[in-house]
Order: sequence, then structure tokens, then C-alpha cells
Amino acid sequence: MTKVESHQLFTSESVCAGHPDKICDAISDAILDAAITEDPTSRTAIESVAGANKIALFGEIKTTAQLDFEAIARKKIEEDLGYNNPEWHFGPKSEFSNDVHRQSPDIAVGVDIDGAGDQGMMFGFAINETPEFMPMPIALAHALTKRVDETRIKKDLQWLRPDGKAQVTIRYEEDGRPVSVGKLVLALAHDEETEQKQVRLDAIEHIILPILEEYGFDLPADDDIIINGTGVWHIPGPESDAGLTGRKIVVDTYGGYARVGGGAFSGKDPSKVDRSGAYAARYIAKNIVANGLATKCEVGLAYVIGQPRPLMQTIDTFGTATVSEQALYDFKDKLIDTSVKGICDTLNLRRPIYSQTSAYGHFGKPGLPWEAIVNI
Repeated sequence: MTKVESHQLFTSESVCAGHPDKICDAISDAILDAAITEDPTSRTAIESVAGANKIALFGEIKTTAQLDFEAIARKKIEEDLGYNNPEWHFGPKSEFSNDVHRQSPDIAVGVDIDGAGDQGMMFGFAINETPEFMPMPIALAHALTKRVDETRIKKDLQWLRPDGKAQVTIRYEEDGRPVSVGKLVLALAHDEETEQKQVRLDAIEHIILPILEEYGFDLPADDDIIINGTGVWHIPGPESDAGLTGRKIVVDTYGGYARVGGGAFSGKDPSKVDRSGAYAARYIAKNIVANGLATKCEVGLAYVIGQPRPLMQTIDTFGTATVSEQALYDFKDKLIDTSVKGICDTLNLRRPIYSQTSAYGHFGKPGLPWEAIVNI
């Protein structure tokens, strides 16, 4: 954290579901969900790319499911994400290409025996400063971008267009308590008829105030609220900035407040420990904090391709543990078997639950299996 006078500052950002990178995450996860619906043993590593009037798929797949990749992508873009205006130079009629190929046999041979589909390290984190057991800056940033999208979908603000960003700076006391919002930044795509002054007034009333009140914060000073830093933003999506699956791993995890592993999540089935290992690590960390064994926890796991069990398992409570280190590891072992099969079975990951993770982060959401609190 940055220290200013007697306070610590930390900033995190989130992006709306219509952000170019999130469009790609959404397409990749929609394909995964479609595959796993028909064939729960499907293996996917789908990379989507979005540019001006172009959508492209790359990656690998092994499945018995019959998939219409193009129809899945076009439905996601138009119906779910709201790209339905040809003047934005991206939408359901954009040029489409598909270069997805069959999974490499060199990878499949290891996964066939319940080994990890890749190597790497994963981290999970939890802290008791929000109801979601997430760091306050990223929790607020996600809440704001979700509110932006809900406001657009409900047409409460007619000028809103898909795409957007939120950035929140939280001021912490020396004892680590989040006490106020220092800076708040929103980027909102809007129609040409609405002036920046109106955008600002509407955004504060309909988006910012309700979220800050929900989390118990006051509005920061007027100069500390920045909406559309350049003063205008009309064209949303890939016409303004190309998108790519997996490019928002900090947004997807803990907003930079905790370490993240080496791989992205979206488009990958749970044999890929980039995804399932990170979910298991969060599950352990959250349950340690939720059960009062610590107020802050980071769990680390590391795997090697083709092997079923992690090579490394660590628990760091940053001096906040209320029990011994051995008790923490015993708790972890009772909670979940961290082999690839153990994670998939305990969290029931071979089902179509992944599209809901493609926006507003993968953690802190009710209903996801790795967010469940278990009393042991």
C-alpha cells in the first residue's frame, strides 16, 4: 500500500461485462458451458479475440458435444452483452473465424489419469473486511461495474452504452481498517446527445451513491470523483480497443491486493489447474477466515502437468491466526482433497457454471461452490 500521512491507500479496478476483454472471456466461458452441458468430461482451452468488426477463436478442445461455435459467440455478443448497433463497428454480424483444434495428445495423456492439465502456481485469498471476504477496493469496484451494467439493462439511464470501467482508492487506518473512499473513477460509454455534465450527475445519483451507501461509505469530495477522464466516450467495445481472453487476471481475482498465479481462468475446463487450483485455494482461504481461524489468509498451490497432486501447499495468515499452524493444515485436509480429481469432485466443477464468472470477478459471489462456507 502507498502511505499518505497516517493512512494507507490501495486502488483496484473492475470492468463492465461489455469491456472488450470481458466480451472474450464471456464467449470462451459460454463455449465451455455449452460443451460441459453435453459432455461433462469436456476439455477446453478456448481463446477468443475481438477487434473492430472481427471475432476469432483459437485454442483446443476434446469433447463429444456438438457445438455451433459461431452461434454461441454471436448470441453472447448481441443478447447478453448488448452490442446491437452497427455504428459501434462490433456486433452479431461482425466477421467470424474459428481456428479451435483438438487437444494435443501430449496433454491428454496426463489428464486421462486425472493429472493436472498444466503446470503452474495458484493463489487464493480471503480477508474479513467485507461481507464477501474480499478486499474492499475490488469489492467496491466490482459492485460499481455491476451496477453500471444493471442500470443499462434496465434502461434507467437511456444514454448508457455497453463497456465501462471503475477504479476505487480506499483509505485504510494504520490498523488495517478501511475507513473511506479516497478517489473514485468511472469510465462510461454514452450516446452523442448526452453532455458530460449530465453523465456525471446521473452517474453519481444512480450508480455511485447507492453502492457507497450499501458499503457504508460517504461520497468522496467532488474533485475526487472522476467520470470519463477525457471528457467524452461514445464508441464502446472492440472498435475502441481490441479484446482478448484472460487479459484481466487481476480484475478476475483480488484487484492486486493479493498475489495471483500464472494463468487465466476463462475458457478452461477444470482439468486446467489455472482455474480449479485457484478456486480450491480461495475455498480454503475463505473457510479459514469465515471459521474464525484467521482474519486474513493466503493459500498457495503449485502443480506439474500430468501429476494429480500439488507439489506445494502453503497457508499464510500474516500473523492473524487464532490457532496453530498445524491446526490450519489439518483444517485444510479435512475441507478438501487438493488433487485435481479431489477438487473437481468436492466442488462439483464439471457442470455449466462458468459463464457467471466472466464478469465482476470469480470470487466473492454467492452460489459458486468455491464460495461455500463449511463448518468443520
